[in-house]
Amino acid sequence: MGTVLHLDRPAIADGLAQAYLLARDFLDGAPSAMVLGDNIFFGHGLPETLAAADAQQSGGTVFGYRVADPERYGVVDFSAEGTVRAIIEKPEKPPSNYAVTGLYYLDGRAPELAESIRPSPRGELEIVDLLEKYRAEGSLRVERMGRGYAWLDTGTHGSLLDAGNFVRTLTDRQGLQVGSPDEIAWRAGFISRDDLLERAETFRKNDYGRYLLGIASE
Repeated sequence: MGTVLHLDRPAIADGLAQAYLLARDFLDGAPSAMVLGDNIFFGHGLPETLAAADAQQSGGTVFGYRVADPERYGVVDFSAEGTVRAIIEKPEKPPSNYAVTGLYYLDGRAPELAESIRPSPRGELEIVDLLEKYRAEGSLRVERMGRGYAWLDTGTHGSLLDAGNFVRTLTDRQGLQVGSPDEIAWRAGFISRDDLLERAETFRKNDYGRYLLGIASE
């Protein structure tokens, strides 16, 4: 499994692609997954989709999501055959409604390729320029997230409120936590039931602790 880079946008003042330059020594030639700190993903089958991207031995994988306002994002230009012709940053006339989400799986060459790109007119090392390097050599895959997925970009006050309401609705309706790291670790076999109970004890005075106790007794 590749290294995961979890980054808050304000920390990357010179563009998202700079993350790979800053993390060069840390990555040490390893592939990586980078997810933006203000992005939320939800959907049935998402773990399997991400595992398939992680299993790729070379190149890069990004995810396209249909949006009503593609001009706000990096947009995928598909050919009539469905191949990727370009990824365009905030186009005035979007070639499609598919925005590139803030989740990137790139191989170990990402720092080297990032070093070869130049700042855009707004003075940033654009992630779309890095992705274009992979696309030009034919090694970029764009997986479309369909109707069963939710992608929430919480970069504004309004979108953050929308995301909070979305997560709360799911939690209240299903009685299941969204994105619980302890539950994920337990179901994946990374921690034991005793470890889970220990974590539940840490949060015993709130709903999260009671939730962990509940799933531990399943």
